[in-house]
Amino acid sequence: MFKLKRLLVVAAVVAALFGFASPAGAGPVTNAAVARVTAVISLKDQRMKVTVNGWKRYSWKVSTARRGYRTPTGTFRPTRMYERYYSKKYHHSPMPWSVFFYHGFAIHGTNAIGHLGRPASHGCIRLHPDNARKLFDLVKQYGSANTTIVVTP
Repeated sequence: MFKLKRLLVVAAVVAALFGFASPAGAGPVTNAAVARVTAVISLKDQRMKVTVNGWKRYSWKVSTARRGYRTPTGTFRPTRMYERYYSKKYHHSPMPWSVFFYHGFAIHGTNAIGHLGRPASHGCIRLHPDNARKLFDLVKQYGSANTTIVVTP
């Protein structure tokens, strides 16, 4: 039994060092040095799926650009983050838990939670504030360099 435990510990350390999943049943790797956070936003589905090292962590409704505006598509890294931010362009509107990813575009919390699941923004990706904080905390924990934001049509 002792050899088996030691073998599992060695396997977990090797997995953490090389970014592989933990032994079966042990859950995702949580080592900040190797973790990869990926947020995939589907404009079509108005949904964000968040994974850490390929392990599904969250799936949330979002609101993206309404008619006449656009949300940029592509693959991005976070560029800056603010717990509290107010739009300089749109009437000083609150943008809590902002993760900016392309020029003035950000993923952030919104008070208009009734609009989640359909286009409603000027281009940013809006989330329920509790979910925006969870994403913000993941990006902060694992780092912008280890975070990928993918926005698909």
